[in-house]
Amino acid sequence: MRGELTREGLRGLMRENARHAPGRRSYRVFRDIQAIKERLQINVEFVRPENFVPALAGTKGRHVFLETVGRVSFYHYDPHAQLLSKIVRGFRKDMQDADSFITSGLVDPERFHSLVHGIPEAAYAQYPALSQRAVLEAIDGFLAQIGRREKG
Repeated sequence: MRGELTREGLRGLMRENARHAPGRRSYRVFRDIQAIKERLQINVEFVRPENFVPALAGTKGRHVFLETVGRVSFYHYDPHAQLLSKIVRGFRKDMQDADSFITSGLVDPERFHSLVHGIPEAAYAQYPALSQRAVLEAIDGFLAQIGRREKG
């Protein structure tokens, strides 16, 4: 059974990916990840937040550079988009992760609020299990809870 991805596991995955990267040409990192994650016994999912929730405006410009290992550069997918999907999913681990996005400073609550409230109602048509009202209530409730903790 594969374990939860840790900092050491992520670094190992990055090193292995860089080791397998061909020189001087474009390389799709994902092609080797399946074998590497099995070998390292770590859990890595190949999903984007937009598979579950509407896209936020400007996502492509908010990926966070992590580091370059060998010839491969690694990025943290837009933390705002990740935060939205975690709050909507709402599992205990997701909510712990959501808290860390805010407390670490990866996501500014006001900017996040603005981005989520800026999702056009029509964008929800692709997600029949979601309603705009329910998503906004979940986001606003989460942000209110964060605000209360910061004040208290």
